Amino acid sequence: MPKRSIQRGRPTGASTYEAEPAIAFGAAVREERTNQGIAQETLAFMAGIERSHMGKIERGKHVPTLTVILKIARALKCSSAHLMTLTEAKLAESAPSAD
Repeated sequence: MPKRSIQRGRPTGASTYEAEPAIAFGAAVREERTNQGIAQETLAFMAGIERSHMGKIERGKHVPTLTVILKIARALKCSSAHLMTLTEAKLAESAPSAD
């Protein structure tokens, strides 16, 4: 049997995307942005990312990298920890109760 070559990237069919955290983070960013009265396009510009990417992050369609999270936090003049706290609160809200 011939030896298989090593291929970069994820194995076929593998997925690392988890919708719940992505949706919760996007909702946290949107909440903080709207509380500050900043338009999505303006926030994207301030963070140095594409407006369409910002929209996908806020809708939970993209999971941002650590670098992007830090850029968004800096643009919102808050800490990444604050965004994570909001994200965790949104995850807790959506979790089924153990009744």
